[in-house]
Amino acid sequence: MNDANRWIEVLHMQRHPEGGWYREVYRSPEAILHRCLPARFSGDRAFSTAIYYMLNKTDFSAFHRIEQDELWHFYDGTSLTIHIIDAAGDYSTVRLGRDLDRDEKPLAIVEAGSLFGATVNDTESYALVGCTVAPGFSFNDFEMPDREQLLGQYPQHRNIIEKLTKET
Repeated sequence: MNDANRWIEVLHMQRHPEGGWYREVYRSPEAILHRCLPARFSGDRAFSTAIYYMLNKTDFSAFHRIEQDELWHFYDGTSLTIHIIDAAGDYSTVRLGRDLDRDEKPLAIVEAGSLFGATVNDTESYALVGCTVAPGFSFNDFEMPDREQLLGQYPQHRNIIEKLTKET
């Protein structure tokens, strides 16, 4: 299957607030109690969650951050680039894909609290990936700062911030 629309249909994906398409496919039935989690969490969390995530052509994942580490797994289509601004304000990228000769990796990790977004490397194609989060994802842990906030914090990264945010 090499058509993004077919993947969206078969996997029952829906639009994600950060951009692209997703579907949660796993949420652990067991939870970590709030009192056992670091203070940055607002309540109980599932042990782990997993989603399918897709960017199609010029879709992008807008800069956002979550309170957990996020593991990205490559499945199909073209490679994508994960853009990361870490807690120290340093910018880096990771190419997620299967062409090892082009320094692509089939698995990438974004550390908790890092700002990150993603772009498709071939804008005539799509990238189908999976994302695993532990403790499990909750939209309570999701923050998507606007362009002006990010430019105020990281003016040195203006070009990528303008590319991976929507105008407000």
